Amino acid sequence: MAENNAADRKMNHDRYQRQMILPEIGISGQKALEDAKIFVVGAGGLGSALLPWLAGAGIGQITLMDHDRVEESNLHRQTLYRTSDIGQYKAQAAKNHLLAMNPQITIHAVTQFLAPDNAANYVQDADMIIDAADSLAVTYTLSDLCMVYKKPFISSSVIQWSGYVGAFCLDGPSYRAVFPEMPQQTQSCSTSGVIGTAVATLGSLQAQMSLSYLLKIDPSPMHNLIRYNAKTLQLSKFSFSKAKEPKKVIPFIGLSQITDQDIVIELRSIEETPQVITANAMRVSVPNVISLSLPTDRRIVLCCRSGIRAAKAASLLGEKGYAHFALMAAG
Repeated sequence: MAENNAADRKMNHDRYQRQMILPEIGISGQKALEDAKIFVVGAGGLGSALLPWLAGAGIGQITLMDHDRVEESNLHRQTLYRTSDIGQYKAQAAKNHLLAMNPQITIHAVTQFLAPDNAANYVQDADMIIDAADSLAVTYTLSDLCMVYKKPFISSSVIQWSGYVGAFCLDGPSYRAVFPEMPQQTQSCSTSGVIGTAVATLGSLQAQMSLSYLLKIDPSPMHNLIRYNAKTLQLSKFSFSKAKEPKKVIPFIGLSQITDQDIVIELRSIEETPQVITANAMRVSVPNVISLSLPTDRRIVLCCRSGIRAAKAASLLGEKGYAHFALMAAG
Protein backbone atom coordinates (compact mmCIF):
# COMPACT_ATOMS: atom_id res chain seq x y z
CA MET A 1 0.00 0.00 0.00
CA ALA A 2 2.85 2.39 0.87
CA GLU A 3 4.43 1.70 -2.54
CA ASN A 4 1.10 2.46 -4.28
CA ASN A 5 0.74 5.73 -2.41
CA ALA A 6 4.30 6.71 -3.32
CA ALA A 7 3.60 5.85 -6.96
CA ASP A 8 0.42 7.94 -6.87
CA ARG A 9 2.32 10.90 -5.45
CA LYS A 10 4.97 10.60 -8.16
CA MET A 11 2.28 10.38 -10.82
CA ASN A 12 0.70 13.55 -9.44
CA HIS A 13 4.05 15.32 -9.55
CA ASP A 14 4.64 14.17 -13.12
CA ARG A 15 1.20 15.37 -14.23
CA TYR A 16 1.46 18.79 -12.59
CA GLN A 17 5.20 19.31 -12.87
CA ARG A 18 5.04 22.27 -15.27
CA GLN A 19 2.80 24.31 -12.98
CA MET A 20 4.55 23.17 -9.79
CA ILE A 21 7.78 24.67 -11.13
CA LEU A 22 6.17 28.08 -10.64
CA PRO A 23 7.33 29.53 -7.31
CA GLU A 24 3.76 30.67 -6.60
CA ILE A 25 2.57 27.03 -6.66
CA GLY A 26 5.16 24.43 -5.73
CA ILE A 27 4.23 21.42 -3.59
CA SER A 28 2.15 23.41 -1.11
CA GLY A 29 0.12 25.11 -3.81
CA GLN A 30 -0.56 21.83 -5.57
CA LYS A 31 -1.70 20.36 -2.26
CA ALA A 32 -4.10 23.29 -1.85
CA LEU A 33 -5.61 22.55 -5.27
CA GLU A 34 -5.90 18.83 -4.53
CA ASP A 35 -7.64 19.58 -1.21
CA ALA A 36 -10.11 22.05 -2.77
CA LYS A 37 -13.82 21.34 -3.14
CA ILE A 38 -15.52 23.43 -5.82
CA PHE A 39 -19.22 23.70 -6.69
CA VAL A 40 -19.79 24.60 -10.34
CA VAL A 41 -23.28 25.44 -11.61
CA GLY A 42 -23.52 25.22 -15.38
CA ALA A 43 -21.83 22.89 -17.86
CA GLY A 44 -22.60 24.91 -20.98
CA GLY A 45 -20.31 27.31 -22.82
CA LEU A 46 -18.57 28.81 -19.80
CA GLY A 47 -18.45 25.46 -18.04
CA SER A 48 -16.93 23.81 -21.11
CA ALA A 49 -14.17 26.41 -21.06
CA LEU A 50 -13.39 26.53 -17.34
CA LEU A 51 -13.87 22.91 -16.29
CA PRO A 52 -10.96 21.40 -18.30
CA TRP A 53 -8.59 23.98 -16.79
CA LEU A 54 -9.73 23.17 -13.25
CA ALA A 55 -9.57 19.44 -13.88
CA GLY A 56 -6.19 19.76 -15.56
CA ALA A 57 -4.81 21.83 -12.69
CA GLY A 58 -5.76 19.07 -10.25
CA ILE A 59 -8.73 20.44 -8.31
CA GLY A 60 -9.44 17.54 -5.99
CA GLN A 61 -13.23 17.55 -5.94
CA ILE A 62 -15.69 19.19 -8.32
CA THR A 63 -19.44 19.02 -7.86
CA LEU A 64 -21.03 19.92 -11.20
CA MET A 65 -24.73 20.76 -11.48
CA ASP A 66 -26.61 21.17 -14.76
CA HIS A 67 -30.08 19.93 -15.71
CA ASP A 68 -29.72 20.43 -19.48
CA ARG A 69 -28.87 17.91 -22.15
CA VAL A 70 -26.37 18.38 -24.97
CA GLU A 71 -27.90 19.73 -28.18
CA GLU A 72 -26.31 20.09 -31.61
CA SER A 73 -26.62 23.90 -31.43
CA ASN A 74 -24.36 23.84 -28.35
CA LEU A 75 -21.37 22.33 -30.10
CA HIS A 76 -19.96 25.45 -31.78
CA ARG A 77 -18.99 26.89 -28.38
CA GLN A 78 -19.32 24.04 -25.88
CA THR A 79 -16.18 22.31 -27.05
CA LEU A 80 -16.03 19.90 -24.13
CA TYR A 81 -18.68 17.82 -25.93
CA ARG A 82 -18.74 15.67 -29.06
CA THR A 83 -21.49 14.90 -31.54
CA SER A 84 -21.87 11.52 -29.83
CA ASP A 85 -22.85 13.34 -26.61
CA ILE A 86 -26.04 14.82 -28.10
CA GLY A 87 -29.00 13.87 -25.91
CA GLN A 88 -26.91 13.13 -22.81
CA TYR A 89 -27.06 15.19 -19.65
CA LYS A 90 -24.31 17.80 -19.82
CA ALA A 91 -23.19 17.19 -16.26
CA GLN A 92 -22.71 13.47 -16.87
CA ALA A 93 -21.07 13.89 -20.28
CA ALA A 94 -18.75 16.55 -18.84
CA LYS A 95 -17.82 14.25 -15.97
CA ASN A 96 -16.93 11.45 -18.40
CA HIS A 97 -14.70 13.69 -20.53
CA LEU A 98 -13.00 15.36 -17.55
CA LEU A 99 -12.21 12.05 -15.86
CA ALA A 100 -10.80 10.76 -19.14
CA MET A 101 -8.54 13.82 -19.07
CA ASN A 102 -7.59 13.46 -15.39
CA PRO A 103 -8.67 10.28 -13.58
CA GLN A 104 -6.98 11.42 -10.35
CA ILE A 105 -9.73 13.88 -9.41
CA THR A 106 -13.27 13.34 -8.11
CA ILE A 107 -16.31 14.72 -9.96
CA HIS A 108 -19.91 14.54 -8.75
CA ALA A 109 -22.46 15.09 -11.53
CA VAL A 110 -25.84 16.50 -10.44
CA THR A 111 -28.48 16.49 -13.20
CA GLN A 112 -31.02 18.76 -11.60
CA PHE A 113 -31.97 22.43 -11.72
CA LEU A 114 -30.41 24.67 -9.09
CA ALA A 115 -33.10 26.38 -7.02
CA PRO A 116 -33.12 28.38 -3.78
CA ASP A 117 -34.52 25.40 -1.90
CA ASN A 118 -31.80 22.93 -2.97
CA ALA A 119 -28.69 25.12 -3.20
CA ALA A 120 -27.72 25.79 0.42
CA ASN A 121 -26.11 22.43 1.17
CA TYR A 122 -23.98 22.55 -1.98
CA VAL A 123 -22.78 26.08 -1.18
CA GLN A 124 -22.10 25.29 2.46
CA ASP A 125 -20.02 22.20 1.62
CA ALA A 126 -17.79 23.86 -1.01
CA ASP A 127 -14.66 25.97 -0.68
CA MET A 128 -15.61 28.02 -3.74
CA ILE A 129 -18.73 28.50 -5.85
CA ILE A 130 -18.51 29.08 -9.60
CA ASP A 131 -21.52 30.39 -11.51
CA ALA A 132 -21.51 29.42 -15.19
CA ALA A 133 -25.26 28.94 -15.46
CA ASP A 134 -26.32 31.94 -17.59
CA SER A 135 -29.35 32.55 -15.34
CA LEU A 136 -29.81 35.71 -13.29
CA ALA A 137 -32.03 33.87 -10.82
CA VAL A 138 -29.24 31.35 -10.23
CA THR A 139 -26.65 34.13 -9.95
CA TYR A 140 -28.60 36.11 -7.34
CA THR A 141 -29.47 32.94 -5.43
CA LEU A 142 -25.85 31.79 -5.26
CA SER A 143 -24.58 35.26 -4.37
CA ASP A 144 -27.08 35.55 -1.51
CA LEU A 145 -26.02 32.17 -0.13
CA CYS A 146 -22.32 32.96 -0.53
CA MET A 147 -22.84 36.06 1.59
CA VAL A 148 -24.52 33.98 4.28
CA TYR A 149 -21.80 31.30 4.32
CA LYS A 150 -18.86 33.67 3.57
CA LYS A 151 -17.80 31.84 0.41
CA PRO A 152 -15.94 33.20 -2.63
CA PHE A 153 -18.25 33.45 -5.64
CA ILE A 154 -16.87 33.58 -9.20
CA SER A 155 -19.56 34.54 -11.70
CA SER A 156 -19.46 35.20 -15.43
CA SER A 157 -21.89 36.04 -18.20
CA VAL A 158 -21.47 36.32 -21.98
CA ILE A 159 -23.84 37.41 -24.75
CA GLN A 160 -23.12 38.17 -28.39
CA TRP A 161 -19.50 39.45 -28.46
CA SER A 162 -18.85 40.47 -24.88
CA GLY A 163 -19.25 39.71 -21.21
CA TYR A 164 -17.66 39.90 -17.79
CA VAL A 165 -16.29 37.81 -14.96
CA GLY A 166 -16.08 38.87 -11.32
CA ALA A 167 -15.07 37.54 -7.90
CA PHE A 168 -17.73 38.42 -5.33
CA CYS A 169 -18.68 37.84 -1.68
CA LEU A 170 -16.38 36.17 0.90
CA ASP A 171 -15.45 39.23 2.99
CA GLY A 172 -16.52 41.85 0.45
CA PRO A 173 -19.36 43.03 -1.79
CA SER A 174 -21.89 40.63 -3.28
CA TYR A 175 -23.10 40.40 -6.85
CA ARG A 176 -26.09 42.53 -5.79
CA ALA A 177 -23.75 45.34 -4.71
CA VAL A 178 -22.44 45.60 -8.27
CA PHE A 179 -25.67 44.67 -10.09
CA PRO A 180 -28.51 45.72 -7.74
CA GLU A 181 -31.20 45.83 -10.42
CA MET A 182 -32.27 43.09 -12.78
CA PRO A 183 -32.37 44.11 -16.46
CA GLN A 184 -35.64 45.14 -18.06
CA GLN A 185 -35.50 42.25 -20.51
CA THR A 186 -33.66 38.99 -20.78
CA GLN A 187 -31.18 38.00 -23.46
CA SER A 188 -30.02 34.50 -24.25
CA CYS A 189 -27.62 32.82 -26.61
CA SER A 190 -30.56 31.27 -28.46
CA THR A 191 -32.23 34.63 -29.15
CA SER A 192 -29.32 37.10 -29.29
CA GLY A 193 -26.46 34.86 -30.40
CA VAL A 194 -22.95 34.43 -29.01
CA ILE A 195 -19.44 34.00 -30.42
CA GLY A 196 -17.69 30.94 -29.05
CA THR A 197 -14.31 32.59 -28.57
CA ALA A 198 -15.77 35.20 -26.19
CA VAL A 199 -17.24 32.38 -24.11
CA ALA A 200 -13.92 30.53 -24.13
CA THR A 201 -11.95 33.62 -23.09
CA LEU A 202 -14.25 34.51 -20.20
CA GLY A 203 -14.52 30.91 -19.07
CA SER A 204 -10.72 30.70 -18.99
CA LEU A 205 -10.58 33.94 -16.97
CA GLN A 206 -13.15 32.45 -14.60
CA ALA A 207 -10.90 29.42 -14.13
CA GLN A 208 -7.86 31.66 -13.57
CA MET A 209 -9.66 33.74 -10.93
CA SER A 210 -10.61 30.52 -9.17
CA LEU A 211 -7.07 29.14 -9.23
CA SER A 212 -5.60 32.48 -8.15
CA TYR A 213 -7.86 32.56 -5.12
CA LEU A 214 -7.09 28.98 -4.11
CA LEU A 215 -3.35 29.54 -4.57
CA LYS A 216 -3.46 32.84 -2.65
CA ILE A 217 -1.88 34.67 -5.58
CA ASP A 218 -1.07 38.33 -4.88
CA PRO A 219 -2.84 40.50 -5.89
CA SER A 220 -6.02 38.64 -5.02
CA PRO A 221 -8.71 38.37 -7.69
CA MET A 222 -11.41 38.99 -5.09
CA HIS A 223 -13.69 41.99 -5.56
CA ASN A 224 -12.48 42.65 -9.09
CA LEU A 225 -14.48 42.54 -12.31
CA ILE A 226 -13.05 42.02 -15.79
CA ARG A 227 -14.93 43.00 -18.95
CA TYR A 228 -14.01 41.55 -22.35
CA ASN A 229 -15.20 42.49 -25.85
CA ALA A 230 -14.16 39.98 -28.50
CA LYS A 231 -15.28 42.27 -31.34
CA THR A 232 -13.02 45.17 -30.34
CA LEU A 233 -10.44 42.98 -28.55
CA GLN A 234 -10.69 45.21 -25.49
CA LEU A 235 -10.12 44.01 -21.95
CA SER A 236 -10.72 46.18 -18.87
CA LYS A 237 -10.67 45.62 -15.13
CA PHE A 238 -11.91 47.50 -12.09
CA SER A 239 -12.21 46.96 -8.36
CA PHE A 240 -15.62 47.05 -6.68
CA SER A 241 -14.27 46.54 -3.16
CA LYS A 242 -16.06 49.69 -1.92
CA ALA A 243 -19.43 48.89 -3.50
CA LYS A 244 -22.34 49.15 -1.05
CA GLU A 245 -24.90 46.43 -0.53
CA PRO A 246 -28.44 47.42 -1.54
CA LYS A 247 -30.62 48.43 1.38
CA LYS A 248 -33.49 46.26 0.22
CA VAL A 249 -33.13 42.76 -1.24
CA ILE A 250 -35.96 40.75 -2.76
CA PRO A 251 -34.91 37.11 -2.49
CA PHE A 252 -35.54 34.29 -4.91
CA ILE A 253 -37.29 31.30 -3.37
CA GLY A 254 -38.10 27.75 -4.42
CA LEU A 255 -41.46 26.04 -4.68
CA SER A 256 -41.04 24.28 -1.32
CA GLN A 257 -40.49 27.66 0.38
CA ILE A 258 -43.96 28.97 -0.47
CA THR A 259 -46.26 28.99 2.56
CA ASP A 260 -50.04 28.92 2.93
CA GLN A 261 -49.91 32.54 4.03
CA ASP A 262 -48.26 33.76 0.84
CA ILE A 263 -50.11 35.53 -1.94
CA VAL A 264 -48.87 33.85 -5.13
CA ILE A 265 -49.08 35.66 -8.45
CA GLU A 266 -48.42 33.72 -11.66
CA LEU A 267 -47.06 36.08 -14.32
CA ARG A 268 -46.58 33.49 -17.05
CA SER A 269 -49.28 33.35 -19.69
CA ILE A 270 -51.46 30.32 -20.26
CA GLU A 271 -49.52 29.74 -23.49
CA GLU A 272 -46.31 29.51 -21.47
CA THR A 273 -47.76 27.17 -18.86
CA PRO A 274 -51.32 25.84 -18.67
CA GLN A 275 -50.86 25.17 -14.95
CA VAL A 276 -50.22 27.96 -12.45
CA ILE A 277 -47.31 27.49 -10.05
CA THR A 278 -49.59 26.63 -7.09
CA ALA A 279 -53.26 25.75 -6.87
CA ASN A 280 -54.22 29.08 -5.30
CA ALA A 281 -52.04 31.29 -7.53
CA MET A 282 -53.61 34.23 -9.38
CA ARG A 283 -52.65 34.52 -13.06
CA VAL A 284 -52.01 38.19 -13.83
CA SER A 285 -49.91 39.95 -16.47
CA VAL A 286 -47.23 42.41 -15.32
CA PRO A 287 -49.10 45.58 -16.41
CA ASN A 288 -52.23 44.44 -14.57
CA VAL A 289 -50.61 43.85 -11.17
CA ILE A 290 -51.09 47.53 -10.31
CA SER A 291 -54.87 47.01 -10.42
CA LEU A 292 -54.75 44.37 -7.66
CA SER A 293 -55.89 45.09 -4.13
CA LEU A 294 -53.88 42.85 -1.82
CA PRO A 295 -53.37 42.49 1.93
CA THR A 296 -50.32 44.42 3.10
CA ASP A 297 -49.43 42.05 5.94
CA ARG A 298 -48.68 38.99 3.76
CA ARG A 299 -45.75 38.13 1.52
CA ILE A 300 -46.35 38.45 -2.22
CA VAL A 301 -44.64 35.76 -4.27
CA LEU A 302 -44.22 36.71 -7.94
CA CYS A 303 -43.51 33.92 -10.40
CA CYS A 304 -42.30 34.06 -14.01
CA ARG A 305 -39.89 32.16 -16.25
CA SER A 306 -36.59 33.94 -15.55
CA GLY A 307 -37.37 36.28 -12.65
CA ILE A 308 -37.18 39.46 -14.73
CA ARG A 309 -40.95 39.98 -15.04
CA ALA A 310 -41.32 39.10 -11.35
CA ALA A 311 -38.82 41.81 -10.42
CA LYS A 312 -40.63 44.30 -12.64
CA ALA A 313 -43.98 43.43 -11.04
CA ALA A 314 -42.45 43.83 -7.57
CA SER A 315 -41.25 47.30 -8.56
CA LEU A 316 -44.75 48.29 -9.71
CA LEU A 317 -46.35 46.95 -6.53
CA GLY A 318 -43.68 48.62 -4.44
CA GLU A 319 -44.76 51.97 -5.87
CA LYS A 320 -48.23 51.24 -4.46
CA GLY A 321 -46.82 50.68 -0.97
CA TYR A 322 -46.42 46.90 -0.86
CA ALA A 323 -43.15 45.93 0.74
CA HIS A 324 -42.87 42.16 1.37
CA PHE A 325 -41.94 40.20 -1.78
CA ALA A 326 -40.25 37.04 -2.98
CA LEU A 327 -39.44 36.07 -6.57
CA MET A 328 -39.62 32.73 -8.34
CA ALA A 329 -37.96 31.75 -11.62
CA ALA A 330 -39.97 28.72 -12.63
CA GLY A 331 -38.69 28.25 -16.17
